[in-house]
Amino acid sequence: MASNVEAPERWYLALLGFAEHFRTSSPPKIRLCVHCLQAVFQFKPPQRIEARTHLQLGSVLYHHTKNSELARSHLEKAWFISQQVPQFEDVKFEAASILSELFCQQNLVDSAKPLLRKAIQISQQTPYWHCRLLFQLAQLHTLEKDLVSACDLLGVGAEYARVVGSEYTRALFLLSKGMLLLMERKLGEVHPLLTLCGTIVGNPIDIHIVKPCLKQLQQCIQTISTLHDDEILPSNPADLFHWLPKEHMCVLVYLVTVMHSMQAGYLEKAQKYTDKALMQLEKLKMLDCSPILSTFQVILLEHIIMCRLVTGHKATALQEISQVCQLCQQSPRLFTNHAAQLHTLLGLYCISVNCMDNAEAQFTTALRLTTHQELWTYIVTNLASVYIREGNRHQELYSLLERINPDHNFPVSSHCLRAAAFYIRGLLSFFQGRYNEAKRFLRETLKMSNAEDLNRLTACSLVLLGHIFYVLGNHRESNNMVVPAMQLASKIPDMSVQLWSSALLKDLNKALGNTMDAHEAAQMHQNFSQQLLQDHIAACSLPEHNLISWTDGPPPVQIQAQNGPTTSLASLL
Repeated sequence: MASNVEAPERWYLALLGFAEHFRTSSPPKIRLCVHCLQAVFQFKPPQRIEARTHLQLGSVLYHHTKNSELARSHLEKAWFISQQVPQFEDVKFEAASILSELFCQQNLVDSAKPLLRKAIQISQQTPYWHCRLLFQLAQLHTLEKDLVSACDLLGVGAEYARVVGSEYTRALFLLSKGMLLLMERKLGEVHPLLTLCGTIVGNPIDIHIVKPCLKQLQQCIQTISTLHDDEILPSNPADLFHWLPKEHMCVLVYLVTVMHSMQAGYLEKAQKYTDKALMQLEKLKMLDCSPILSTFQVILLEHIIMCRLVTGHKATALQEISQVCQLCQQSPRLFTNHAAQLHTLLGLYCISVNCMDNAEAQFTTALRLTTHQELWTYIVTNLASVYIREGNRHQELYSLLERINPDHNFPVSSHCLRAAAFYIRGLLSFFQGRYNEAKRFLRETLKMSNAEDLNRLTACSLVLLGHIFYVLGNHRESNNMVVPAMQLASKIPDMSVQLWSSALLKDLNKALGNTMDAHEAAQMHQNFSQQLLQDHIAACSLPEHNLISWTDGPPPVQIQAQNGPTTSLASLL
């Protein structure tokens, strides 16, 4: 009798062992793994084994095959049966979690939400799963751009973690909520939340520092990524939860550093950390197909492309734009979320190679595709610079400038964008010969950019002010502006500002009778001109240059080569 009772158990363990062996083979033998698991049902196993086997089959089919309907059927059975078995939380909630993921993959979000809500409702006595499911539903709301609901759920999670005594997981909920509040530009709510988070992880932070939100977020993430390094499992089950794998966390810290460095104008530092992050991502993507890795990669590439354009590496920037296109081809969701940024980057590239008609078309396309207020303002600012350069688009230009008036109802709270709007007005006034008005706008830009550590805007404003004083015949004052502009531009490094500054220094030193300094400046100007010219020719000769004509639909799959550059080089010299 005992033998008969034990036999199915032995069969079950044997089949399970074979299934795991086939699953972990190199390469995995998924078909044989599935056969072994399906064989379990021949023995009419008890409900616990039946539910677990359905979960295992559903998970294997979901992660390793394209048979999503069969995966869904097994996961639904696992979820249904496990609810009838007492104290079977792991199977029950893992089934709910994977099934909701599958629903989202099939664009059945309305099926995923009630499933997760029910699982959250009945998991309150299981801290690990309750926290994980709250995060999962918050993520789903975030993907749908419902940040208010997502923030509410993260707030519920933070309070739950506090009640069950898990300060670690409480900090994770607060960090995630902080990021969503940053996305919503609710900066007043971010400061106290991140200060609390800093206190929880034992790292209280002074909020009265430059870029407080980014710096606090970076430091909190770095601190959390060092927790739980030992192999001793925490006694509180709610502490078992991980916000991100350590390897993902490392990339995230690099990403935050890149964003901060870009905003401050430390482009060499941004490039250094981008290279580190991309190398780490390449290694991770060999083993992990998590969609967040592609998102990290696209965001990093977007930042490094802007770096390349500033530092005078247009050809490399163009190839990286093409790389973003390829990543977006592989994921419709990525393209939906980044199409406006992609066209904006192409617009910036077009400006750098003096293709102003294409720049206008790219920016107009980007404006059509974005609903994000800060990105919209950034695009409008750059489009205004295109109209100023063209010199004959007065009506369109004034219409744009009315919408980004830094003195009145500016559309966003960003100091950087408001400072840039003052700079654009200063540039227009300069071209119109209204020098006193230009100086007022540029001094506003300088005041804001100095306060916020925006080195690139500072350099641009100084060199333009220097140009104004030179035109007015005030050579000493011009020199006082251009010399620090050149130093700052070299530190960034900003190739266009260096070209502009060296041309001005050459003329200034001639006017001041400094022959040697004039000769040195002329030599510098010649070197910068040659570098930019060679890079311009290299970029325009690439087949990817034809991307500047793409303004509709998904990214082109293949890019035809063209014969040499077709754009004017006059603006570079």
